Amino acid sequence: MSEENQTEQVTELTLVGLTDNLRLQALLFILFLLIYFITLVGNLGMVVLIRSSAQLQSPMYFFLSNLSLLDACYSSVVAPKTLKNLLMGKKTISVIGCATQLYFFIALGTTECFLLAAMAYDRYAAICKPLLYSSIMSHRVCMLLVVSSYVLGLLHSWVHTEFAFSLPLCQPAKVNHFYCDLMPVLALSCIDTRVNRCLIFVLGGLVEVVTILAVLVSYVFILTAVSRISSAQGRYKAFSTCTSHLAGVTIFHGCILALNFRPGSDSSLSTDKVFSVFYSLVVPMLNPLIYSLRSREVKNALRALVKWK
Repeated sequence: MSEENQTEQVTELTLVGLTDNLRLQALLFILFLLIYFITLVGNLGMVVLIRSSAQLQSPMYFFLSNLSLLDACYSSVVAPKTLKNLLMGKKTISVIGCATQLYFFIALGTTECFLLAAMAYDRYAAICKPLLYSSIMSHRVCMLLVVSSYVLGLLHSWVHTEFAFSLPLCQPAKVNHFYCDLMPVLALSCIDTRVNRCLIFVLGGLVEVVTILAVLVSYVFILTAVSRISSAQGRYKAFSTCTSHLAGVTIFHGCILALNFRPGSDSSLSTDKVFSVFYSLVVPMLNPLIYSLRSREVKNALRALVKWK
């Protein structure tokens, strides 16, 4: 970019958003507000239910409560600012605000990758090592897995955010997205961003490969153990505890892979935004539905809580 575009330091960015159509913006505001409300009620309700129910005090539900809390926070990084911008003509965000949003968006997304892998390991221990399950998945081990997921997520995000916002930003500072995502922010740089893109490919790819591989390996052992069960009812009962987790993993990682590893096209920017809506707003709403609808224990705990009230 030319030097004239760098004459003053950029302190404020403009978010292009999803559309300029005012009527469509109003419809999107109502839709996103409904999605965000369901996300908060579903996920925070799941946290309260698990923490208050004696029958849900197992490692599986400990991880699920952390996943629900994570999804509520993850959605809250994007939704409030998006809703505000849909109502306002001026869609701006400070550079510090943009960096903060980007940091927590990457950190929480990465943490969820590792947390889903930890949940796969928990299912492996429950099905393949039932007699040793309580010692393998002790409270200390569960806490270590959750804390490690957050630490890795925060460190991974710090690298990308630090490198992205150490670059000089050029005018006009317009982020072609509805929130501060990494690639649209890098597009504002006045200098070459090959190092940043290499970091995204190496570190982002490493997170995806490691976590997906951990899930796949866990389920290979699970399927092997389940295939040795003689009765069909026993096989169904053993594997039924994994179906919700498999659905959650498939949706979450499917969105990441579709967003980052599909062929480019002329409409790639608008397609990216559609995938991003699903990834950042819809997926956090779906998780409590996926896990609660398939779990008899959650349904029973909810009935007991309602009757008690």
